[in-house]
Amino acid sequence: MTDETADPKSIPQGVVERLPHYLNALLHLRREGVQTVSSARLSTLAEVNAAQIRRDLTYFGSFGKRGVGYDVAMLIDRIQRILGSDHAHRIAILGAGNLGSAIASYDGLRARGFTVAGLFDNDPRRIGQRVADLIVRDVRDLPRLVAEQGIRFGVIAVPPESAQEAADRLCEAGIRVILNYSPAYVSVPPDVTIHNTDPVRELLHTLYYLSRTEDVAVHS
Repeated sequence: MTDETADPKSIPQGVVERLPHYLNALLHLRREGVQTVSSARLSTLAEVNAAQIRRDLTYFGSFGKRGVGYDVAMLIDRIQRILGSDHAHRIAILGAGNLGSAIASYDGLRARGFTVAGLFDNDPRRIGQRVADLIVRDVRDLPRLVAEQGIRFGVIAVPPESAQEAADRLCEAGIRVILNYSPAYVSVPPDVTIHNTDPVRELLHTLYYLSRTEDVAVHS
């Protein structure tokens, strides 16, 4: 296995978007005690064509051995380094309701290189409550904690009507990457990257394919 690394600018966006799927599958295999995995098995778990997996990995070097497969631990390490999740990245979550609390309590974040450094809210009834190993902080403390701990990532987990205000607070505090779990679209400065992850939109996307499958079944 070589340690060649492609120029990030030359890597297609689709490849980058599929790498987390491979990482999730590999982490699952490691928990099951699996040491080597074939591209066919990885294909089933990641729901990506095996040939596509092999093509994607060639952007980053020579992986796997013919007839043996991929070393699970080594491939996890390599993909984490490619994604930059081989060291901890601190996250601030705005919104300590059901969604924000669930994200803050998710054990899988740490395995993927993320640490929730702070959970914030503006509701006095929530401030001071314990969620997992965190104490909900007043949102006014956000700029200080971002500066002290070098937090780069922010998560919006508030109702839609509060999403823009949450985005503004994160940007003003110095956050440069935001994950928006609200269905509301928000605007951010050009130097801030925002990713919208609306669960309802994902369900509708899935429903489209489910409907087509069921329609084929009915008319076959």
